[in-house]
Amino acid sequence: MGKISTRAEPVALFDMDGTLCDHEGQLRRDLKALMAPCERDFKGDLHKAPEHVKRRAEMIMSSQDWWAGLPRFRLGWDVLQVARDQGYRIMILTQGPRRYPTAWTGKKVWIDRELGPDTDVTITRDKGLVYGKVLVDDYPLYLERWLEHRRNGLAIMPANDWNGDFEHRQVIRYDGTNLDEVREAMLRRLKR
Repeated sequence: MGKISTRAEPVALFDMDGTLCDHEGQLRRDLKALMAPCERDFKGDLHKAPEHVKRRAEMIMSSQDWWAGLPRFRLGWDVLQVARDQGYRIMILTQGPRRYPTAWTGKKVWIDRELGPDTDVTITRDKGLVYGKVLVDDYPLYLERWLEHRRNGLAIMPANDWNGDFEHRQVIRYDGTNLDEVREAMLRRLKR
C-alpha cells in the first residue's frame, strides 16, 4: 500500500471556458459557419444577441462533441505551465452548465485528452466553495466569489474582451505580455 503524504500540496485551480479553452472564439466561428449568405456577422455580446443567434448558440453548445473538441486558449496554458513548473497541484474548477448537461461529459473528455485522466476535476455552480492557493479564471464574478473567502488568495485572469475593465487588488490580468509578473506572484503565493 502507498504512503499517504501528510503535507498538503499547493493547489492551483483552473477554469476551462475562456481560460484553458477558447470557448467564445470557437462558438463565434461555428455561429459564422451557420450564417445565411446575406446575413451580417453578430460581433456584440452574445448574451444580448438576437434571438435567432441565441438559438443557434444553444444548438451548438448542446453537443457533447463540441465541448470535447474546444481548442486551447494560449493565455491559460501559459499560466498552467508556470503552475506546473512551480510545483502546484493542478485541479480543474469549472461550471456545469445547467442547460447543457452533455457539456459535463464533453468537458471530462477534453480534460482526459488534454491534461490526462488523473487530473482532478470539480464541476460546481459556486467556485467560492473550493480551496486553492491560486484561481485562474477569466470571469470576474467567479473571481470575486472565490476571493470573498481568501484574503490571501491570488487570482490570475486571462485577458478577454469582457474582463478588460475588471480590477481587484488580488487579481492579475494576464494579457500575454506580463508572464514574469504572474510567475513572481505565483511563486510568492506558493511560499506563503
